[in-house]
Amino acid sequence: MFPGPIDSDTDEMGYAMSRLEIESDLCDAGKGYFGVGSSTSGGSHRSSERLADLDHEISHVTKLKSSPHQGFSRQVPGRHQLPVSTVRMLAGRESNLSGRGGRFSSADCCHILSRYLPVKGPWLVDQMDSRAYVSQFSTDGSLFIAGFQGSHIRIYNVEKGWKVQKDILTKSLRWTVTDTSLSPDQRNLVYASMSPIVHIVDVGSGATESHANVTELHDGLDFSSDEDGGYSFGIFSVKFSTDGRELVAGSSDDSIYVYDLEANRVSLRTVAHTSDVNTVCFADESGHLILSGGDDNLCKVWDRRCFIGRDKPAGVLVGHLEGVTFIDSRGDGRYFISNGKDQTIKLWDIRKMSSTAPARHEVHRNYEWDYRWMDYPSEARDLKHPHDQSVSTYKGHSVLRTLIRCYFSPAHRSYWPKVHLHRIQRQFCLHI
Repeated sequence: MFPGPIDSDTDEMGYAMSRLEIESDLCDAGKGYFGVGSSTSGGSHRSSERLADLDHEISHVTKLKSSPHQGFSRQVPGRHQLPVSTVRMLAGRESNLSGRGGRFSSADCCHILSRYLPVKGPWLVDQMDSRAYVSQFSTDGSLFIAGFQGSHIRIYNVEKGWKVQKDILTKSLRWTVTDTSLSPDQRNLVYASMSPIVHIVDVGSGATESHANVTELHDGLDFSSDEDGGYSFGIFSVKFSTDGRELVAGSSDDSIYVYDLEANRVSLRTVAHTSDVNTVCFADESGHLILSGGDDNLCKVWDRRCFIGRDKPAGVLVGHLEGVTFIDSRGDGRYFISNGKDQTIKLWDIRKMSSTAPARHEVHRNYEWDYRWMDYPSEARDLKHPHDQSVSTYKGHSVLRTLIRCYFSPAHRSYWPKVHLHRIQRQFCLHI
């Protein structure tokens, strides 16, 4: 995701200047759904409409939280307004142009940092005898959870030099730890594998070592039912609700499950996609809205208050050309981001969803590709979905070998809608 060292000066923090590149459909010759370029006026008209449809709230909030104080910029009549340079920002701070007593505001800091990229690192913080498969920061960023194929999950205390706070040896693991989720109060952790049994661990205890049913109990939560007829499915994704009372899970049997922790039973199951459900999460604090993404390339919105019919979502969002690997909600019941095997991250507004997917929402491609062991074809990188409903698309990273995660940055650490990725290492090392 980040470039290597470049031939430019870097400061002590390991940052170098980067160029701001703005991708615009108006300036893009663009390839169509089947890779055919379009130069018709109709295509240009559609591009203009898409740009005009960008939600004003996004532009407004981003500007408020990332634009420098007006005292640092001086407009010259007849000249194009350029970004305020770091030198001018520093000089303006010394002269107290913002009236903050020589201090930068959070928006000022965001403006400066948005012009830099880290070029130092990564640094090795741990090494195991098996591959790291999943990772997750806690909501406040103080803890980092990493799950390994060799039955280990480790919780690192970021604020204490990445010291191992909890070392968990899992129970009844099939293939690997497919997902983990930390409860909102940071006292419990659930982990899943290619099994209908999800285990929950008390990570708030004082003990560092947690061996399943040896030093501590790892209670099993069974997502299967008698109707499954003995069929064993796997859990790809599991997430706590905001109040910590429920779990939502996505599975290899194309279904979404909701587990009531207080009642200790599955309270909801619905067939959600036509292929594996790789990712699920709650959209907001209410717990009524659920977001899902699968290998059928679709993102779906489910409203538990008003199921229109069995296995029918409240809405569908189309835009990815390959399977969806991860979804993260902003938490406001409106915006979320998704990562896809088409090597893109997309920002969505659920108010733009449609009731059903278009008849031809899947990509007709003339190449063979499998993300587990092949590089993404170069001829597919510029393809665009003709019915793309996303608000914005981000490129430049790789989604290969496994289900790469993506997250919104915490609101108190950066301006919205900045995105960061968790790249799962193929080696046996954990880097930062």
